Amino acid sequence: MSMSPGQSEKAIGFRALHELPEPFVIPNPWDAASARMLASLGFKALATSSAAAAWVLGRRDGAITREEALANAKLIVEATTLPVSADLENGYADDPATVAETICMAAEIGLAGGSIEDSTRQDTHSIYNMTHAAERVAAAAEAARALPFPFVLTARAENFVRGRKDLDDTIRRLQAYEKAGADVLFAPGLPDIRAIRAVCAAISKPVNVMAAVAGPGFSIRELSEAGVRRISTGGALYRAALNGAFEACREIQQSGTFGFANRVLSSAQMAGFLR
Repeated sequence: MSMSPGQSEKAIGFRALHELPEPFVIPNPWDAASARMLASLGFKALATSSAAAAWVLGRRDGAITREEALANAKLIVEATTLPVSADLENGYADDPATVAETICMAAEIGLAGGSIEDSTRQDTHSIYNMTHAAERVAAAAEAARALPFPFVLTARAENFVRGRKDLDDTIRRLQAYEKAGADVLFAPGLPDIRAIRAVCAAISKPVNVMAAVAGPGFSIRELSEAGVRRISTGGALYRAALNGAFEACREIQQSGTFGFANRVLSSAQMAGFLR
């Protein structure tokens, strides 16, 4: 495969971030402008969000194609010089061979990493059985290792966001995915810091936690003490941006005023991000 300029260096730097003594925050932009804003704020890496990528197109999470997801990721990759990891959902296929193909396609557009989840994306039988799920991770890992740079593969156990509140099964799955070759493990929706601590203690590879969720309110310090190495925001930043627009429109409708214009980023600030 051909690599984009600096792709190997980005990937090496991205992998090194996981080895730091303190966790790093990897925020989730949804387009080129938000990516540049986050880069200007000093973040060291970025990740796409399947939810945000779908919402930008006016669809629900899980309702975009592989091509659409990669097109969104490519915009973000090309917007900054930072390494970018992509939310690749379930690899957009059930079979391991197509999951491996998705990893290769992700690498082709300049990504430094990507995640594969064990959700079938179906309403019934929403999680792959563990053996098949591990085979899918193994295929993704084999494809990643064949690349000419150190692509960081994240494996996701989706139990807690698919209605299966089973911590023991989640840990067994993460252990299986670690054994299958994943570089980072991730179980979105863990309910409390005790569960997060249990996950981190049960595996030896870096753990990602999505912290910007309503309810638990984890802090970076708490997550660090629990053993977390990487902290993402999922679709929360996009929802925060849309919430700002929602509140602005509600002011217009309810008050007939435009005071929100005094509380938003200035044109000069936007120009600075986009320079």
